[in-house]
Amino acid sequence: MWPNPTQDHCVPKTKEYLSYEDPLGITLTATSISSSLVPVAIFGLFIHYRTTPIVRANNYTLSCLLLLSLLLCFLCSLVFIGYPHYEKCLLRQVTFGVVFALCVSCILAKTIMVVLAFKATRPDSKLRKWTSPRVSYLIVISCIIIQTFLCIMWLSFSPPFLEVKSESNSAVLIIECNEGSSLAFWSMLGYLGLLAFISFIVAFLARRLPDNFNEAKFITFSMLAFLSVWMSYIPASLSSRGKYMVAMEIFAIQSSTWSLVICMFLPKCFIIVFRPNMNSREKLMEKPKNVIS
Repeated sequence: MWPNPTQDHCVPKTKEYLSYEDPLGITLTATSISSSLVPVAIFGLFIHYRTTPIVRANNYTLSCLLLLSLLLCFLCSLVFIGYPHYEKCLLRQVTFGVVFALCVSCILAKTIMVVLAFKATRPDSKLRKWTSPRVSYLIVISCIIIQTFLCIMWLSFSPPFLEVKSESNSAVLIIECNEGSSLAFWSMLGYLGLLAFISFIVAFLARRLPDNFNEAKFITFSMLAFLSVWMSYIPASLSSRGKYMVAMEIFAIQSSTWSLVICMFLPKCFIIVFRPNMNSREKLMEKPKNVIS
């Protein structure tokens, strides 16, 4: 309770959390739902043009899996909005960690497959057996298993829980999810950063591969944007509290997901829709005149 302005009786303190009725919560909810329609639209475009060279050249199945994970990345931010019940506290960070592990592992698999595909073009190359789609699926599954194991250990030994913070000189009750173990949370986030960093390094080293549509270039830009967003999130989260800290994480989720959508799929969609003459095997295999150094 808290005294009223005339201090003649007590009134309940105001409960603060990021709700669906809050203008900030409404904005983030609308942004998340509307943004999730973009991967769905791109997925439909890829299905319609699945036989074209630009779609087939960039691992059609893995691209569809990546689009599905991007859809889930946008929607997982909805778990952070609303009253932080015990079940929601348990699931929201775990959902975020596993979904983003799926997303980043797909990009890592695409990066490795791009490098192997170019290295295996020599007739005597022993890397041909590693260019099978099964290898990319194995990479994705392995990365998700590690992240899932980290989350299970987190939930088993120090799970998140509902916490109500009340300061003696404040008329506000801050209702939020305590992450339980800070080490587990930062380990989960650090693992995502490790996957993104490995993808960035491999893609950066492969950016000069002789192809007119070298996907490694776009992976480099996407991972650079992804890492920049989450590196900015760390100091911002430490300097905020309550619903603003939750809103900061949602903003980081949506911003990093948008960076992946734009960098990974915008160039392909532009060629499919507006430059169909470039969507041919001859154009894709043509050596570019200017190579980014």
